Amino acid sequence: MKHYKYTEKHEWVAVDGNIGTIGITNYAQEALGDIVYAQLPEVDTQYEQMEECGALESVKAASELYCPVSGKVTEINAAVEDQPSLINKSCYEEGWLFKLELTVPSEIDELMDEAAYEKFLKESEE
Repeated sequence: MKHYKYTEKHEWVAVDGNIGTIGITNYAQEALGDIVYAQLPEVDTQYEQMEECGALESVKAASELYCPVSGKVTEINAAVEDQPSLINKSCYEEGWLFKLELTVPSEIDELMDEAAYEKFLKESEE
């Protein structure tokens, strides 16, 4: 079972060793609606935590992507660039966005776990 950590901007990261896989949450893909374009970061690009690193466009809106943790992009999900609707269908599995090598692993501890994220969503709806 993967352990996801979440940001207030609705990105998730699942860490395996020193590699983090990043995507957007179910809440985010539902809020965006049908995603028609994914602009993903370039491989080997270095990002700081919460730095803007790409964008998603849906029929309703455009939304920036933010890097949940600092690191260097090692891989992008080319399938999502070809078929952005994968994000709507499977935002945690097939619809992941990119992977990066963590440069500051302790940042993971600053992110919300699932319970904290659920609470954050409930509070933001009130």
